[in-house]
Amino acid sequence: MNIATVLLVFAIAWWLVFFVSLSVGVRAQTEDNEDIVKGTVPSAPSNPNLKMKVRYTTAIAAVLTVIYYFIATSGLISFRVPLS
Repeated sequence: MNIATVLLVFAIAWWLVFFVSLSVGVRAQTEDNEDIVKGTVPSAPSNPNLKMKVRYTTAIAAVLTVIYYFIATSGLISFRVPLS
């Protein structure tokens, strides 16, 4: 397995986890009983915590990539077509 495959798996896992995490823990401006920022819709998030989500996403994607690497190199699951 080459490094390009590992990087591609990491990138795909990172984006999937990031898009899933975007909606976690987000509260709209109207839910926080704060003043609505002028020029935004009331349903806009008051604090999306993107830095924290990027850190968690990177850690989870790294773990998923390591799991994929060990499964692919161990031979438990073969991704190659058997020769007949």
